[in-house]
Amino acid sequence: MRPYQTEYREKLTTPADAVAELQNGETIVYGMSISQPPALLGAIADRARNDELTDIKVYSFLPLEHAYKTVLDPALSDCIQGYSWFVGAAERGLIRTGLNYFIPSYFHQVPRLCRDFMEIDTVVTTVSPMDRAGFFTFGTGNDYISVASRHCNRLIVEVNENMPRVFGDSLLHISEVDAVVENHVPLLEMSPPPPREEDDIIGPIVAEMVPDGATLQLGIGGLPNVLTEYLSDRKDLGIHTELLTDGMIKLIKNGVITGRRKNLHRMKHVFATASGTEEMYDFMDNNPSMESYSASYACSPAVIARNDNMIAVNSVLEVDLTGQANAEYLGGATFSGTGGQLDFVRGAFDSKGGKSIHAFYSTAKGGTISRIVPQFEEGAIVTTPRADTHYLATEYGIVNLKGKSTRERALAIISIAHPRFRDELLKAAEDMYLI
Repeated sequence: MRPYQTEYREKLTTPADAVAELQNGETIVYGMSISQPPALLGAIADRARNDELTDIKVYSFLPLEHAYKTVLDPALSDCIQGYSWFVGAAERGLIRTGLNYFIPSYFHQVPRLCRDFMEIDTVVTTVSPMDRAGFFTFGTGNDYISVASRHCNRLIVEVNENMPRVFGDSLLHISEVDAVVENHVPLLEMSPPPPREEDDIIGPIVAEMVPDGATLQLGIGGLPNVLTEYLSDRKDLGIHTELLTDGMIKLIKNGVITGRRKNLHRMKHVFATASGTEEMYDFMDNNPSMESYSASYACSPAVIARNDNMIAVNSVLEVDLTGQANAEYLGGATFSGTGGQLDFVRGAFDSKGGKSIHAFYSTAKGGTISRIVPQFEEGAIVTTPRADTHYLATEYGIVNLKGKSTRERALAIISIAHPRFRDELLKAAEDMYLI
């Protein structure tokens, strides 16, 4: 048996035994999104249910099903306190009721928060199987977990044969690991939302802004990824993105995305985290064109700007008449988070020939509410400040706000609002002395 296999066997244990040494008051960081380790999170939750653990803090970014069935179970809130760098459907209700806490942050800074601003006792995450040289990979999630794994007192990995083996800065050696558990369950799948009729209008509008050879970032949500359906005639696109999605994989398979014209990581598809379907995970597995990096690198505005013609497309919840964009606050409470949006807004604009585009539907709730508003409600969060906003796109067109006066930008923004709301927006703009 190879030495690394011997070390693997010595560290292999059960989930319950792997977390048996956790103590009251520990700080735990667990993998993001698809990289959540269900067996380990379940074992931690079981100890809390058995009154063996209390005063535990758990940190993650976009927790999904495995988390809210275990460590984020409201019944455990007296023992385990949840913290999130980005809020998803799992925690919105918890945050509204004070059972979970949001940490405002730019995605590119989260790894540094783990390294320099936290004392992390334990990290748990899912990894791909170990190779003969003793290396696992972080698979779908590099994000912050690769850094947190090197700045903790205890690292426990959950090996899943379904987790793709990914290249880039994704390797983790068995010698760095304190305990190993195996749990070969299907990975969570994130299917895109059903299409809307406006997609056939917004998609082509935004696609017109993407030249051959551009490098793409597509943010979280259905609308940014609708764009991939309208890029089939492009040549030699590239990927440098926070989130890798099925739509991008389809364009790679069809030869649209090649990475040939990228300035940085030529011929490589660069991402920080990935979520999609089993077909996507299979395509990623052991594919040398796929490279993952921590968010401190992949989402650094300075790094993003090194690719010419960088096109960043993100979604927002609402925009006001000054050009401020809110992507994280809805109905009086935190809805999501800043994530990598502003990182890519700034990085794309600083790229030679680059563009940042906020794409959104003009209305919500069946057309009864305008997503373009005179002013944000009290307490609302500005995700992209007005001076950073570049292009805004709805089904009624696309406008460039850079270099425009407050009057010019107010009129431009109103021009892409739903016609039903334009008169009242014009009146509000007059009352605000914008026009």
